[in-house]
Amino acid sequence: MFALMQSTRTQSLHLFIDPPTGLKAVVAIHSDQLGPALGGCRYLPYADDESAVNDAIHLAQGMSYKAALAGLALGGGKAVIMRNAHVENRAALFEAFGRFVDSLQGRFITAVDSGTSTQDMDCIAQSTPHVTSTTASGDPSPHAAMGVFAGIRATSMARLGSDNLEGLRVAVQGLGNVGYALAEQLHAAGAELLVSDLDAGKVRLAVEQFGAQPVANEALTSTPCDIFAPCGVGPVLNGQSVMQLRCAAVAGAANHQLTQLQVADQLEKRGILYAPDYVINAGGLIYVALTHRGADLGTITAHLARIPSRLTEVFAHAQAEKRSPARVAQMLAERLLYG
Repeated sequence: MFALMQSTRTQSLHLFIDPPTGLKAVVAIHSDQLGPALGGCRYLPYADDESAVNDAIHLAQGMSYKAALAGLALGGGKAVIMRNAHVENRAALFEAFGRFVDSLQGRFITAVDSGTSTQDMDCIAQSTPHVTSTTASGDPSPHAAMGVFAGIRATSMARLGSDNLEGLRVAVQGLGNVGYALAEQLHAAGAELLVSDLDAGKVRLAVEQFGAQPVANEALTSTPCDIFAPCGVGPVLNGQSVMQLRCAAVAGAANHQLTQLQVADQLEKRGILYAPDYVINAGGLIYVALTHRGADLGTITAHLARIPSRLTEVFAHAQAEKRSPARVAQMLAERLLYG
């Protein structure tokens, strides 16, 4: 655990249990150099405690980079709550988590994430002001999808010479709140959709609404397409899956897409353009950060509109330096964080 904290330059790790509600939670604060650490709260089943801690640490690092490159005066953090098979009182569990967040005295601000909802954030808000994406402030998912969609257009321009997505085959892996909203926008732009999700109902809905082609989850990475868009949970790109890819570019909404940075080098060698996750998927963070500060929709939309130019800048640096965009993005983020 300490070795991982050192290698990722994580500032602090906080653990909390609340026996009456069954709460087991982890908050990783990667950096508060640029401001308080903001990060979503995941509520998922984990195989063991170590997996939950590792997830929190890696995701918190990504949030620091994301906030820095998005030009937000924020640091990066992440909360993980280990989900049990049975929970007697979900509201009480999230209220207890709110007390945990409040004990950090503003160093960490939480938000909706995988497995949580705006209603859960309302419960957290009963115990702390350090929470956003409540029902009053709204779900960030549509705005996250909007940013990824704009980023896919920028990626298409960089790799394929046009940002017109009409007729492009886009493989969307994961149809959660962001993935489904992204699929909707891609369909409206005329893209041909290939979709997969562990929830067969979501796949059926995408087939009915968007004319999408369903593909088995394990087969999607090897299905020919123009752009592969990972939008699920957890790292999907490893040494093996990268060799199966049959696409021109990877650009999606998922956090922590690479098992390790070296995977980005493999993508580069194969001629597959990679849009760094914490650059392309910054829309959700931008929305929750600015709504927490009371910004209006016009200000938020203007900030979201900067995502494509930021990606284009990363791609240009990468091409000039003959390096992976992932390494360039990390270098730029760390320069902002550490000087």
